[in-house]
Amino acid sequence: MTDAAFEIAFKNVFGRVAEGAWAAPGRVNLIGEHTDYNDGLVMPFALPHTTRAAVARRDDGLLRLHSADMDGGVVELPIADLAPGTTEGWARYPAAVLWTLRGAGHAIGGADIHYDSTVPVGGGLSSSAALQVVTALALTELHGVQGLSRQELALLCQSSENTYVGAPVGVMDQTASACCTEGHALHLDVRGLAQRQVPFDLAAEGLRLLVCDTRVKHAHADGAYGKLRAGCEAAAEVLGVPALRDVAFDGLQAALDALPDDRLRRLTRHVVTENQRVEQVLALLDAGRTREIGPVLTAGHVSLRDDFQVSCPELDLVVDTALAAGALGARMTGGGFGGSAIVLVEAADEAAVGAAVAAALPQVRQFATVPGPGARRLW
Repeated sequence: MTDAAFEIAFKNVFGRVAEGAWAAPGRVNLIGEHTDYNDGLVMPFALPHTTRAAVARRDDGLLRLHSADMDGGVVELPIADLAPGTTEGWARYPAAVLWTLRGAGHAIGGADIHYDSTVPVGGGLSSSAALQVVTALALTELHGVQGLSRQELALLCQSSENTYVGAPVGVMDQTASACCTEGHALHLDVRGLAQRQVPFDLAAEGLRLLVCDTRVKHAHADGAYGKLRAGCEAAAEVLGVPALRDVAFDGLQAALDALPDDRLRRLTRHVVTENQRVEQVLALLDAGRTREIGPVLTAGHVSLRDDFQVSCPELDLVVDTALAAGALGARMTGGGFGGSAIVLVEAADEAAVGAAVAAALPQVRQFATVPGPGARRLW
């Protein structure tokens, strides 16, 4: 849908003209999975797929929400009644953002918001973060909030998901949506929030990155994510460090020997080796050796499958099939328990590898992707 048609869609829903429209992307995490809530290193990039929001302010204390992609009509929420546990379904995410912004002291009032999205829901591609970030950017710009950086915006969105939605996620997804730039992956040190935009031009090197959505749904708020995070925190406490990020790669064996059970050892081994894999990928990209990141991606999948145990049969099937068909590397991406895998291939092998994956898992939804721009105003 064009921007003009999107503007008309807002008017059809709310009977008035939108004051502006914004977009925020989903993301692919190239490497660095389940490290963000361990104060570690991540390297996501923004998808070209976005969630858009057309918005107009209200002065009657109401937040009215409508999505072209969700069943049901307009969701109407009195701002004064917003609180954790009071909102259901997809509307929790924008409601959480408004509630969190107001709680942080920003003078945000009511609004009419119409959304549409091309980010696959449930694909592990951070559709929820795109929804949060586009809402936060639109509301802060419309209401004249000054001095709020994109990283601070991402942190507020993370807080909204932690506190209001009840999902103990890290800050990677929201930071990727808010801060990524076109043609680059984002190297983010979560502890200090230091960012570096890393050039990632696959086409120039004759490469493609396929996203393979298994269409197996996952949910971070169902308890599994929280148990993983609690396990990592328990391991760090036993080891006497602030977070597993503080376990050095060359001291990993000593740390494993100090842990009391296999589960804590597995979680620790994944986080420490995954941080090392982020550094390996960064060094290879800096050296112009992009093809060589393939085995590092695959090693990340093995760790997520065996140590963190967040893969699933469909993701494993995609990865194994792609590698057997000639892919340079492949791994699940996102929180796990379903969602998507990424596959690095030579451009000449894209069709053959894609066909092999589709034959093995007919339900799969595939597309080649490149790093897109971060959140922005459209008009």
